[in-house]
Amino acid sequence: MKKRQSPITNNWHRTALAAVLCLFGFCLIWASAAPKGKRKRPKTDERVYLVHSDELAYDMYGAVPDAQILRGKVHFTHAGSQLWCDSAYFFQEANSVKAFGHVHFKQGDTLSLKCDYADYIGAEQMMHARRNVVLKHRTQTLYTDSLDYDRLYDNAYFFEGGKLIDGKDELVSDWGEYNTATRKAAFFYDVHMRSGENIINTDSLHYDTRTRIAHVTGPSTIKSKSTVINTTDAYTNSKTNMSQLFGRSTIVDGKKTITGDSLFHNDKLKQNEGFGNVIYTDTENKNELRCDHLFYNETTGYGYATKRALMLDYSQKDTLYVHADSLKLYTFNIKTDSVYRKVHAFNHVRAYRDDVQAVCDSLVFSSQDSCMTMYRDPIVWNLGRQLLGEVIHVYMNDSTVRKAEIVGQALSVEKCDEKNHFNQISSKRMDAFFTDGAIRRAEATGNVKSLYYNANQKDSVLSELNYMETDTLRMYMSAERKLQKIWASKAVGTMYPITQIPPEKYKLPEFAWFEEIRPKDKYDVFNWRGKAAGTELKEMLRIEAPLQRLE
Repeated sequence: MKKRQSPITNNWHRTALAAVLCLFGFCLIWASAAPKGKRKRPKTDERVYLVHSDELAYDMYGAVPDAQILRGKVHFTHAGSQLWCDSAYFFQEANSVKAFGHVHFKQGDTLSLKCDYADYIGAEQMMHARRNVVLKHRTQTLYTDSLDYDRLYDNAYFFEGGKLIDGKDELVSDWGEYNTATRKAAFFYDVHMRSGENIINTDSLHYDTRTRIAHVTGPSTIKSKSTVINTTDAYTNSKTNMSQLFGRSTIVDGKKTITGDSLFHNDKLKQNEGFGNVIYTDTENKNELRCDHLFYNETTGYGYATKRALMLDYSQKDTLYVHADSLKLYTFNIKTDSVYRKVHAFNHVRAYRDDVQAVCDSLVFSSQDSCMTMYRDPIVWNLGRQLLGEVIHVYMNDSTVRKAEIVGQALSVEKCDEKNHFNQISSKRMDAFFTDGAIRRAEATGNVKSLYYNANQKDSVLSELNYMETDTLRMYMSAERKLQKIWASKAVGTMYPITQIPPEKYKLPEFAWFEEIRPKDKYDVFNWRGKAAGTELKEMLRIEAPLQRLE
């Protein structure tokens, strides 16, 4: 008679079967959801083989009961590699070796590792080398005291200080790794690299031994014979001596400094190029250049700046700001006692300092004669005075003006009061002489016309207007800018009381006042405002000599 199962037993079987099926389904879901990129570390089934040993012993009751004890010219092979040592423990069942004394590991013809002690695990192809470790791979040599070499992934790790030598390049750090397949190395913590004349100090450096390009990240310093580079992200090439700097880096060369969002430095050719908010500072000459693109060659002394180019000169009490679309620097007789430089500024030149402002289309400054020449509708303002002409030459003395020359259609206009009374002089040429930055003498020559207001000495109220025409006019001013005396040759003119001035005599025919063009502050130099149509200076053609013909 068949034994009948109880309902409790049937329910238990059904519950157990359902639980097994749910567990199986859960495992399938887990397996399908597992990350595809991760996999278990592959292991090799190839055994470690003992090739030779002068002595072999086995003591199941000794200190190492599961190891064969080998002494004298011990030699192993495993997966294409060879291992030599003075003595070893051979764990045949575990497929591993502990090697002692003059350990020498060799893989192919390109890799050799020597140390005092090593632990080699055949199943994982992992070697732990300790004390006086020397790893040689092609032309690279790595020195350390603790190194783990992973044959499966071609990685060698050191973590108690190491030094890598690659030709003339030498790297030292607390921790690092080297990949024998890619021949790339990474170094961390207190990293020092010497490459030719360059010394790199950082905490994180990646180095490609094939291209000899080093990549530093984090606060880093790169020193050469003449420059110091501070950066947080840079690539340096020891073959070409070129550096690519990012992350707002700085190059210091003596008393000259270049800072930019990205910089390119060629130490061999002495070339620097910067992009993005570039600032070039010369603390010796007390000037600064700002732009978004800068190129400078230290060997030739040629430089180029564009994109919001701005020059600053702070050698005087007040800072001078000069803006132009582009700036070029030329150096002549470089590295000689007769060296001099020329700066070309073009186009839309605008300058501002508290005591002087200027605009023109282009400008050239030469350090040979300390002369600044302004071209195409130049205008200069000094306090209440405006000077303009076809060309203006300004001669400097230690960054202060000593002389100004206005050539062609020269015009001087000075505002006397708030009622639009102006002192005016027009001529073919005008020369102004300065002392301590203040005009003390002015001379106008060629078709001179003058309108000058006299004032009462007691209350400085304008009392009369003096109109004069002459060929040469000289004016002498005091340090307080007051007129002391006037000299003129063969002058003709008229004196008008202030209440009897004819309307047509208030202004010369050449009169022009360009207050709306004048830069208002250092920020206004970037805002170009040209002359209104029809107010530009008309080109005055020279009278040509008649042609001489032979009959």
